[in-house]
Amino acid sequence: MPATRTIGQNFGGKPGKFAAFPPFPRYDRHPRPPIFFSPKRDMARNESDREDLLAEAVALTRRLGGMGVGQPPLITAGFRTNGWLSVYFGPDPMYQVDAEGRLRRAFVDGLLYRSQGETLAQLTRTRSPRETVLQRRDLTPAELTRFRHDMTTRLAELAEALDAGRFQVRRVHPQGDATLTADIALRLRAALSADPWLSRRVNVRR
Repeated sequence: MPATRTIGQNFGGKPGKFAAFPPFPRYDRHPRPPIFFSPKRDMARNESDREDLLAEAVALTRRLGGMGVGQPPLITAGFRTNGWLSVYFGPDPMYQVDAEGRLRRAFVDGLLYRSQGETLAQLTRTRSPRETVLQRRDLTPAELTRFRHDMTTRLAELAEALDAGRFQVRRVHPQGDATLTADIALRLRAALSADPWLSRRVNVRR
């Protein structure tokens, strides 16, 4: 396990405001990209949902990790082999967009969301002694507008940091991928201007 810096130390070991964040893990020691899940928040999440997210993170064949200047948390962004981009802002939220920049899936405030084409479905698993049921609730127009505003605000800030060179890249996989940062910024711009902004309906396995 990587050592955690004590309060009052920054990444250089000197007093600073990034004291609560652990050092960035090495990809050669950790096959999964650096996604940091809080134990307290994990307890509130469904185990199947968390496993889905981790499986998706492992599938990012091109990825980088780092943070904006003075803007924690640690961020992981990367592409699957099919061109889909996933962006993790710490453990939560996560957004996944397709090759055209349209939102497919998200994980926000401990809840899963999947595109239904015209809206987003919020998915909640409920357990009983006999079965586990995945319940779906479509967002209202007002909720959908608020969701998109929050998402585009985060993605726009990340795109601007990447374009301006203010994003502190700490790890890149594979090493030597010289176009990864530009490719991610380009896809983020596509997501911000996509119309429609939601992908086709994502099928849900029950």
